Amino acid sequence: MTGLKVFAVQRLRSLLPYVGLPILLALLLVFRFGRMEGFILFWCALLIVFGYLTSVLDIKTKKIPNKLVLAMLVAWVITILPKILLDTNSAITLMIDSALGLAVGGGLFLLVYIISRKGLGGGDVKFMAAAGLYLGFHGVLPAMFCGAVLAALTGLALLLFKKINRKDTIPLAPFLYAGMLITIFFN
Repeated sequence: MTGLKVFAVQRLRSLLPYVGLPILLALLLVFRFGRMEGFILFWCALLIVFGYLTSVLDIKTKKIPNKLVLAMLVAWVITILPKILLDTNSAITLMIDSALGLAVGGGLFLLVYIISRKGLGGGDVKFMAAAGLYLGFHGVLPAMFCGAVLAALTGLALLLFKKINRKDTIPLAPFLYAGMLITIFFN
């Protein structure tokens, strides 16, 4: 019986980081339902799920899996297809806005990646580009700004309290995700 208890406790601990996901999805419905077009609300829910998973993995492994970014892209394509068939004009507008979001999110982060000589992770570049599809042009900039400010303030605090040194890295995806959440809930 102790082996079963140990297994149950280990399983519970492995699931603990994911407890916040249903809470965030419930908050999305409470605060944004009826204030956002249903299709956009669904995209926000998808971004919350993908961003949450990305953040947890980035914290645990300091890597953002390409498969997760690819899943974000595939989900975006799958969800836009019915919109194209049912409301072509609206879908074209959304696709243009999404393409601009992808270009700005991915482009700015790629530029930082190149200038900083890989000081920024390649996974962060791909993640922000994919997130730009969901956020669109007007959502990606505030999300990036909020995430960068939160990361910088946290990094400074960790340096001041000597929890990290100047050569240490911190995972960026959780801060970008926080910026996305701020944008989704307050934009």
